[in-house]
Amino acid sequence: MKLHELVVATHSPFHADGSLAPEVVSAQAAFLAANGTKTVFITGSTGESHSVTCAEKLELFDAWAAAGKANKLSVIAHVGSNCIEDSKILARRAGKLGFKAISGLAPSYYKPAGLSSLIECCAAIAAEAPETPFYYYDIPALTGVTLPMEKFLLEAPARIPTLAGIKFTNPDLVSYRRSLDIAGDQFDLPWGVDEMLLAGMATGARGGVGSTYNWAPRLYLELMAAYDMGDHPEARRLQSVSIAMIDAIASTGFLGTAKALMGRLGVPVGPARLPLGNPSEAQIDALMIRLDELGFARWGAKPAAAPQKELMPA
Repeated sequence: MKLHELVVATHSPFHADGSLAPEVVSAQAAFLAANGTKTVFITGSTGESHSVTCAEKLELFDAWAAAGKANKLSVIAHVGSNCIEDSKILARRAGKLGFKAISGLAPSYYKPAGLSSLIECCAAIAAEAPETPFYYYDIPALTGVTLPMEKFLLEAPARIPTLAGIKFTNPDLVSYRRSLDIAGDQFDLPWGVDEMLLAGMATGARGGVGSTYNWAPRLYLELMAAYDMGDHPEARRLQSVSIAMIDAIASTGFLGTAKALMGRLGVPVGPARLPLGNPSEAQIDALMIRLDELGFARWGAKPAAAPQKELMPA
């Protein structure tokens, strides 16, 4: 399988009191499908993975299985955890539900001591869904696990028959290029740093998984199209717009503010859970003004009643 598209990393929906709101998933799925999404990546970093219990993730898996089918969305489930036994439970459910793939990041409290330990962890998880492609999720900024991914691609296939590739949320472009050279046509390495999508494409990325595709899909479609047509100044300009939008959201706490923005777009995914914070209504009002200044009316996601083209490279 190849994720040569823009895959949306979804938010986990909560009620105002912070309790899980799986009933919102159907609205999320309809909204994303209407804005061109074809594939979603659930319960990952954007989905506040480490702040959601195993039981809650299973509820979200069931909700996305139904909503994905109803809206013709493929679902990739992140199943990584500090508890490998929880990861196994999640992988089994994802496999039974027929998800497109599963993904897992490294344990980050008791960290794998080296590459062989990391591969052992991934193999134990992937074995629970033996017919489901597995992506390792490399995000060293959050896990604190920094290991050579090019060596992972050389050593892991013998232990992980279902290895599909790596979700590369790592700004190390040298490591990314080395990994792409090893991957060839055998493995898929979707890029995971939205504010560096252009750099990822210049290095060899063919698709990406990201949170900002929830609310600004057309911006990235235009960026990719400009790059593919050789209009590099325009591609750079659009990446600068992306960075400015991300900076504006991050100024009041990225994830909580991004979820509040989704609420303004008609998708009530609720607040972020502790230890993350959430913005005030006044801060969101100010954000909307800033986003409008940056061209959000042109590039922002539209309501579900206004379908847009697929989130695929032009």
